[in-house]
Amino acid sequence: MASSFRSSGTQIPPVTKNLIIINAIMLFATYLLEPKGLSLTRYLGLHYPQSEYFHFYQFITHMFMHGGITHLFFNMFALWMFGRVLESVWGPKRFLIFYFVTGLGAAALHTFVNYLEISPIAHAVSAFSNTPSADLFSSFVNKNQSAIKEMGFNLPGIIDFATAWLDNPTSTSYEGESVAFMQQFLSMKMNIPTVGASGAVYGVLLGFGMLFPNTQLMLLFPPIPIKAKWMVIAYGALELVLGLSMTGSNIAHFAHLGGMIFGFFMIKYWNKTTNTFY
Repeated sequence: MASSFRSSGTQIPPVTKNLIIINAIMLFATYLLEPKGLSLTRYLGLHYPQSEYFHFYQFITHMFMHGGITHLFFNMFALWMFGRVLESVWGPKRFLIFYFVTGLGAAALHTFVNYLEISPIAHAVSAFSNTPSADLFSSFVNKNQSAIKEMGFNLPGIIDFATAWLDNPTSTSYEGESVAFMQQFLSMKMNIPTVGASGAVYGVLLGFGMLFPNTQLMLLFPPIPIKAKWMVIAYGALELVLGLSMTGSNIAHFAHLGGMIFGFFMIKYWNKTTNTFY
């Protein structure tokens, strides 16, 4: 692997430049159309496969959608900083393939992790709908308190409802409302869209760290120099820890990790199947 990289000058290579432009246009279009009642995020963000809003093309389109200016800026800044170097080394075609493979890999891992999280909830909701009980409802609420709160439900009111039912467990007056709540909770959980180029960008970051492991980078916070390989390892470890400890978070940590994993194996595959890597 090279320990230094060739400067691409002041020009941004075509694929990196066009990716940045398209992402910026899509955010502008989102802001323009949402007040008119057309949510691009609903149509183009990646939804859980069992969601009523899911379409297969979303595995691609979600990479061009962002949740706001800050989200877009940091992703595109990282793409500009590291992507232009990789594109200058690999060429436009190979870089574009790498970008999409890591983005799709990130989406695949994120969807799998969502399945591991949502599948037990769907099973619990199905079982509860068949045989509603105060104990099952109270257990469900206690287990999913953080998610219930994050999705905007009145958590104290739901806890009070569960407590009142536990005090009078033979009453059937609570059943209809509790079933409706749990089905709504599941539906909202499946309908949360995932947007952003972060998975592909983390793949690009991984690629830079593998090609130029000893290149010195300057962190913003804290402002200290660090070699690219250590920064990549630190980011990967951080995403793994956050992904395991912050389940249900609005940040798709396993998507970031997925981009890095797929990027790693793709570079290893290219190294074995080509005489000249770049």
